[in-house]
Amino acid sequence: MFTFHRHLYLFMLLLATHSWASVGDTLSLSLHSAITLAQEQSPSAKSARGAYLSAYWNYRYFKANYLPSVTLSSSPYLNKEINKITQSDGTAQFLKQDQFGADLTLSVSQNIAWTGGSLFVKSTLNRLDELRGKETFYSSSPLIVGYQQSLFGYNSLKWDRRIEPLRFREAKKEYAEALELVAVSACRHFFSLASAQTELEMARQNFASADTLYRMAQGRYAIGTITENEMLQLEINRLNEETNVMDARIALEEQQQSFRSFLGLEPMVDLQLTLPDSVPQFEVPLHEALRLATENSPDPEYYRRIRKEGESVLAARKASAGLKADIYLQLGLSQTGKSVASVYRDPMNQTFASISLTLPVLDWGRGKGQVKVARSQLDLINTQAEQGMKDFDQNVQKLVMQFNMQARKVHIAHLTAQRAEHRHSVARRLYVMGRNSILDLNSSINEKNSARRNHIYAMQTYWTLYYTLRSMTQYDFQRHAPLTAFVGDQANRER
Repeated sequence: MFTFHRHLYLFMLLLATHSWASVGDTLSLSLHSAITLAQEQSPSAKSARGAYLSAYWNYRYFKANYLPSVTLSSSPYLNKEINKITQSDGTAQFLKQDQFGADLTLSVSQNIAWTGGSLFVKSTLNRLDELRGKETFYSSSPLIVGYQQSLFGYNSLKWDRRIEPLRFREAKKEYAEALELVAVSACRHFFSLASAQTELEMARQNFASADTLYRMAQGRYAIGTITENEMLQLEINRLNEETNVMDARIALEEQQQSFRSFLGLEPMVDLQLTLPDSVPQFEVPLHEALRLATENSPDPEYYRRIRKEGESVLAARKASAGLKADIYLQLGLSQTGKSVASVYRDPMNQTFASISLTLPVLDWGRGKGQVKVARSQLDLINTQAEQGMKDFDQNVQKLVMQFNMQARKVHIAHLTAQRAEHRHSVARRLYVMGRNSILDLNSSINEKNSARRNHIYAMQTYWTLYYTLRSMTQYDFQRHAPLTAFVGDQANRER
């Protein structure tokens, strides 16, 4: 039910976005709707889905290696040339050949992961036409069972079964993490644009206030109640605030373009943001966050995978440095004749077996050197993995500590912004009454602007930490629910 409602909401949002993009109207976005839109249609989200689908089909290819394969093959040929033919007495003659041949083979093969060998069953039928003598010959092998195996060699099937599932789990977790990191980027873009909109709003308010004070000062200067220096200061303030308005407009348009590009929207859409009124008040348990991050983050899977890959390389180097043996065994039935029916009557047994051995006698230490290099690389990988997991745990701890304090910082920033706004109102009233200096008035303006900026930045930091924590743990601590259900639904719809 939750997924259905979410998809319905997203469909309505996309439909509205398309219609607004057509007419160049204003698109109002809350933080939640901006994140939802970014996770569905932003280039970053599409790139993450493409990477996941690539990993998914690679995993499907890997699994197919352990399933039976059925192959039907044929290689017809026409031979009209003079060839050197060895005779029964050992002499050779150049004879003209005029032949047409065709064959048909149906084979079923199955890889054996435990041994690294391959078991196969096949049936073949061959036809040979002597065009000059107008004769036709057939041969068949109705049933052939065979097995081929590399002894003492590197078993890629066994190592792939150890590595590829890790790689696919890592890819799934990377996709889930990437969607939450898209939310992190959406937060940054959202609050950067919100900050630009606030800067323009403050610039306009400051200009209106500076213009009003300047006009009032002209009358007071005319009757001599203020000095020329103060009059000039008010005029400078007015000019500076007018410049600030123009700069804020340019900065706002730049942020609009950046956010539209990130969301994948049309250039004509005008974005208007609605800032959240408050932030949720809850704390994240450190031990729970560490456990969930270890289970759901792709980093631990990555370290496990590179360790297995290092072990795989070492096994391959050991196999190539020692004795190598390949065996091939084939048992079956065969027959020849001048008709198709005849080659399937009274077939004869056929057996073929071979073994090839290769033993390095003198390689000047190349094989041993490759083994030592692979072992050193594996030791380095193990060291990097251990240090990486320590850094990973420290990052989670740092993130949880910062997040648990950030809600209080947002509250303090909100109170500071309210008090700074009130102080500015008082300072402006006192200045109009002639009981305050221009320096105090300018100071109150700067404090008010700085407090509003700090409030927006504090909220940006909160939501950035929140979604970064979600990306690492794949858990919504606010609702006490895992995020994997949504990610799995996304992945299934993409496939």
